[in-house]
Amino acid sequence: MKIGPILAVCLAVLAFGITFGTQPLRAAEAKAHHVAIHVDSKDPAVMNLALNNAANVARDFTGRGQQVEIEIVTYGPGLHMLRDDTSPVKERIKSMSASMPYLTFDACANTRAGMQKAEGKDIPLVSQAKVVPSGVVHLVELQEKGWSYIRP
Repeated sequence: MKIGPILAVCLAVLAFGITFGTQPLRAAEAKAHHVAIHVDSKDPAVMNLALNNAANVARDFTGRGQQVEIEIVTYGPGLHMLRDDTSPVKERIKSMSASMPYLTFDACANTRAGMQKAEGKDIPLVSQAKVVPSGVVHLVELQEKGWSYIRP
């Protein structure tokens, strides 16, 4: 059977669309979500709300089969969240870290140094904490990279 040139072009365009038309959608679905959660309060309710936010975000995105990366960034009085000697949520941090490898906790080195000077002692952090030079600067850098910003 012989087909005309117009029909041949139409079939080629249709085949191209079927073969490659879903690629952008798959790429969008595979895109990882990046969420920065800001904690600068010593209030246990704020710390728990931040952890609730992280758990809810993770549950929703992973439930949809999507990737997510979450960083909880602490500075100022919020550093107490990650202090091993004063954290009211350290057991919850330990538990969540064990089940959520895409969740990280950032501790501000500037705040820690200030607390060490004020208290005259080393400020121990929970083992899950990662020290960043400046919590505020780290939040700015994450946002400049396109991370979504949440403040509970």
